[in-house]
Amino acid sequence: MRKQKQLTKKLMGFLLTLVMICTLIPLAPQTVKAASDGFYISGTSVYDANGNKFVMRGVNIAHAWYTSETDTSIKAAASKGANCVRIVCSNGKQYTKTSASELQHIIDVCKQNKVVCIVEVHDATGSDSTSDLNAAVDYWKEMKSILSANKKYVIVNIANEWYGTWNGSAWASGYKTAIKNMRNAGIHNLLMVDCAGWGQYPDSIKDYGKSVIQADSDNNIMFSIHMYEYAGSDANTVRTNIDNALATGAPLTIGEFGFKHTNGDVDEYTIMQYSQQKGVGYMGWSWKGNGDTWKYLDLANSFDGSSLSDWGNTLFYGDNGIQDMYRIYRFFQQFFRKLLLWKQLFWFKFIRFRFWKLQQYRLQHQRIRWCVLY
Repeated sequence: MRKQKQLTKKLMGFLLTLVMICTLIPLAPQTVKAASDGFYISGTSVYDANGNKFVMRGVNIAHAWYTSETDTSIKAAASKGANCVRIVCSNGKQYTKTSASELQHIIDVCKQNKVVCIVEVHDATGSDSTSDLNAAVDYWKEMKSILSANKKYVIVNIANEWYGTWNGSAWASGYKTAIKNMRNAGIHNLLMVDCAGWGQYPDSIKDYGKSVIQADSDNNIMFSIHMYEYAGSDANTVRTNIDNALATGAPLTIGEFGFKHTNGDVDEYTIMQYSQQKGVGYMGWSWKGNGDTWKYLDLANSFDGSSLSDWGNTLFYGDNGIQDMYRIYRFFQQFFRKLLLWKQLFWFKFIRFRFWKLQQYRLQHQRIRWCVLY
């Protein structure tokens, strides 16, 4: 009897302590916005269909060149903590066309593994020709029914690194037309636009980004910079390019980056750190399959991810890396599940309310934005 009283006393003391802690913690404003039927933007933030802020932490997967390895790659990246994958597709102009059935299967595999699917046409890479950009648009128009049925899970990166020349005006002109054509065709997914200069001329966004945003009747555009030896060469360059892009008022992601490239070093640590600080997404290039010339950019030594390269370990396990953020997310997820057990046992409505507020505060404070659609 004495032991039972002592246990009851301890439990009550524990609960009272929790109440005091929860009461003292300031209540953060809610970050959940109105629900939608797909990804959408508000200011420089991306939100999922449930109204939760979403920041990309993922990898690129070269489906067009290694079609038989795509399922394995998606599953492996997801198991490492990625919340999205950017998939290399083809409209058939340079590589074997990604068919409608392939595209649907890729999306299904992403959904099964609870990662957001970002799809891009790679055939227009480096081209200054509007016909190549229009061909990418035509491909998406052909896939309209698939894209529309999966707005909750799919973001469309219109064309990889279209417009290789460092010419912001011509880049903007091409994309303004492309975006209008896609919207007129009834495609209403969130659209991602790579900057000019093979994705490494962010001044195209700084100087002309607002005009591209204004061309979208849906007001649902985000930009992407590919940070290699030019756009991501050092800390000052990285910060300046991110700040300038965000100043347009649209969201930004670092759609590709590595730790070095053909003509120089890349400051990958600042890319990850400053992206985390500014709420910007990033996706490392690339899971596997870069050939002998760019093999150093392989994140995994095998498609199943059983062994990562040094670059892969940096992206997933380095400071501000994918796993760094994922571990924080998982810790708080498990922590609050345990608190919910206490709620179920004692059913104190006040505690339940404060626990929910504490969870919102913690998640916002840590800037954890894992997609919760699944």
